[in-house]
Amino acid sequence: MTTPPATVAATWLGHATALLEVGGARFLTDPVLTRRVGHLIRHAHVPELPEHLDAILLSHAHRDHLDRRTLRSIDPAVPIVVPAGIDPVVHKLGRDVIELPIGEATRVAGTRVEALPVDHDARRAPWSAPGAAAGFLVGEDDASVWFPGDTDLHDRLWELEGRVALALVPVWGWGPSLGPGHMDPKRAASAVAVVHPRVAVPIHWGTYLPFGLGATHGKLLRTPALDFAHRVGQGTPEVTVEVLPVGGRTVLAPAG
Repeated sequence: MTTPPATVAATWLGHATALLEVGGARFLTDPVLTRRVGHLIRHAHVPELPEHLDAILLSHAHRDHLDRRTLRSIDPAVPIVVPAGIDPVVHKLGRDVIELPIGEATRVAGTRVEALPVDHDARRAPWSAPGAAAGFLVGEDDASVWFPGDTDLHDRLWELEGRVALALVPVWGWGPSLGPGHMDPKRAASAVAVVHPRVAVPIHWGTYLPFGLGATHGKLLRTPALDFAHRVGQGTPEVTVEVLPVGGRTVLAPAG
């Protein structure tokens, strides 16, 4: 079932994967729906792959955001929207690729998609050249979704103030510590205070841990989102935080 054009909906499918329904179009973000990604083990169930997609939004080419097995299971006629200059591996996936420079926009099934700056080094290995990374703003006005992929705080976040209805906010990662280019719950709450969406949904948590760490670091599958919600409630209480389970869906009616 699709969402009427007057509403915005997001279904969190784990980690950075979400189904967005905006303006009557359906987008899948950073699709990774597998039990294992290299040394990472999935600790949440694997939802069914959504059907009737209009496009895939790929923020960058790190393995926990780009999974070839998942992509092979999606209708090859569905295009991928990516940041300009993304790793050449994306062009070998056998489907149409729409490259968007930062700040530029395109329309997919009538819905506006804009590439946004992020603070994240998307190289695939420490010795490789930096890769392209971007976030996306999908939709317009009070029917919009911000999906940043991976990012840390940066000085262009203020450009989104007043433009975001629903924010999918990365609040952690996949291990016991975070490298550069990511946000913990405190920094994620600071991002919300700048962007000021109507609703914020924490993502990039509660899904993957390295092999063997489930027993010792299992709290990381629960606490980041709750910490984020608490901090937003303390600092920006007018923003609603919805902590979704994997497969959970939120729907926003038009403002007013």
